Amino acid sequence: MDRRRGEEDDEERQALRGPSFPALSAEPAGWPTVDGPLGLSAEEGVGYARSFFRWGFFFLPFLWAVNCFYFWPVLRRSPSTLPASSPLHQIRPYVMRSAIGFLVFSILLTTWSLTFMIGGEQLFGPVWKDLVMYNLADKLGLTGWT
Repeated sequence: MDRRRGEEDDEERQALRGPSFPALSAEPAGWPTVDGPLGLSAEEGVGYARSFFRWGFFFLPFLWAVNCFYFWPVLRRSPSTLPASSPLHQIRPYVMRSAIGFLVFSILLTTWSLTFMIGGEQLFGPVWKDLVMYNLADKLGLTGWT
């Protein structure tokens, strides 16, 4: 009787915990992208990661964010779990550099934006009127109410 009660308790605890998921293996994933087997092969991924990284320098730093998102499985893995001969090992430097580049870009953009929003005319003085764009239509005489 006690044995049966113990089995029922185990079943209830299992039901309360929710579905069980298989443990993640320490082996590297077979695909480098977030869309899994539907995405790029590892060999194609090297070219795309390199392209996203390089185009990020040409005033498109949001491609670095796309690179980090798309190759998230490679980014989150430790480099020690990737074999040196694997294409995933070749993708990782581009994705890491993209993550660093996007972080630096985000910090600079946020700093610049906050400087203008918080500092404003008190920080820049009379030059502020030349820096802001909200009075551009007035300067060019494009408004009819002046």
